[in-house]
Order: sequence, then C-alpha cells, then structure tokens
Amino acid sequence: MSADIYFREAAAALERVAVSQKKPIAKAADYLVAAIRDGNRLFSFGATHSFMLTEELVYRTGGLMLVNPIYPHGMNLSVRPMTQTSRFERLPGLGKELLDGSPADAGDVLILASTSGRNAVVIDMALAAQAKEITVIGITALAYANGVTSRHPSGKKLPDLCDVVIDNGAPYGDAAVALAGFPQKVGPLSSLTGIALVNALICEVAARLTAAGVTPPVFMSANVDGGDAHNEAQLKANAHRIHYMK
Repeated sequence: MSADIYFREAAAALERVAVSQKKPIAKAADYLVAAIRDGNRLFSFGATHSFMLTEELVYRTGGLMLVNPIYPHGMNLSVRPMTQTSRFERLPGLGKELLDGSPADAGDVLILASTSGRNAVVIDMALAAQAKEITVIGITALAYANGVTSRHPSGKKLPDLCDVVIDNGAPYGDAAVALAGFPQKVGPLSSLTGIALVNALICEVAARLTAAGVTPPVFMSANVDGGDAHNEAQLKANAHRIHYMK
C-alpha cells in the first residue's frame, strides 16, 4: 500500500534527522538558552505551510512560553484565494517590513522556517535580522534549497544567511512517495520533520535550563488540574518578553 510506503518514508526521515541534526540542534539550543538567560526574546516565522512550525511552538502544552510569533500576513492558509500566499512570499521587501513591525531587536533570536529557502520573504527577513544583530536559526530542506535558484535579487537563499541551519531532511520537492503511472510524488515530509525538530529543540532548551537551575517557562495543559494557575503565574512572571498575549 502507498500508505505503508509513506509511513516508512516518514519514519526513516525522522530517524535520519534525529541523528544528522544533533549538532545543529545543540548549537541552536546554545543560542536560545543564552538569550533566555540574558533576558532577551525569542521569535518565530514561517511563510505558508512553514508557519505550522511557529504555530506548534506558540501557546502549546509542553511548549516554551517565550516564543513570539511573527504572523505571515497574507501567507497563512486562512487567506483567500490561497494562491495569494505564493505571490506574497515572493514580494521583495516584505520580510523586512514584517520583522520591523515586531519588537525583535539586537540580542534576540529568530527561528525562521522555509523548506525551499528560496523566496524573498524569508531572505529579506534574515537580512534584516542580521542588520539588527538578531541571531537567526534557519529550518530548511538542504536537498531542496540546494536544488533551486534564489528568487531574491541578492541571489542568496536562507541557508546562506543563518547562524545555524537545521535541515528538516525533506527531499527536493518535499513529496516522498512515487505512484505508478503518475508523475508527481505525493506525501510531503517537511511539516512532519519540521515539527519534530522544533519540539526536540525546545526539549533540549528546557533540559539545559533545568540543569542550570533555571525554571523553564513551559505551558501546562489548561485541561489538567492546576494548569490555569500555573500558566497564569508563568505568563505574569515573563510578561516583559511575551508579546502575543496583548
């Protein structure tokens, strides 16, 4: 069954990134822990489907409270017609405007996700982050990004502009399952591996903070006893660097 093939491809991809991305995850965790320790802020952005990684990080049970989303105005799947998302992510200058519209500044960390790494919005945002001395953690598919040209006037792609690059392991074109008699593969992998990678990263950050004697500000489920009180206390204690609750 093709369903079985997808599960095998997905399991293999998760196993590959678990092994191959240990060092990038460790380096990214260093940046995040240092920012938290020094009182700086965390931000996350991804255009179109890559924004799912940000959604997974923000306001999530077991997730770090300190990750602030930069919303991809016109580029998430609530937009109609959805084809606008592809047009907007190619607009030069938009990424800088989105970053400038956020509170992100020097010393902060930006998690920036794009599977192809080629479109202007993430490249402009990465360039603007560099100019502001914001650390950039890029999440992309190197096999994909290396196989396409840049759509940015600079000719650069996302992996060229990051302090650390985490490879989500998706293949060129993202889809992984070939069907007999049909030219287009089906079954994309990037959302699955990307979400696993960002959760693994947060687990590493929380573990390092705990080992250093720092209580990681992590959401408890609001549906368990004590969850609301826990979350309220942590949100209040960290309100100076949590911007999405306003």
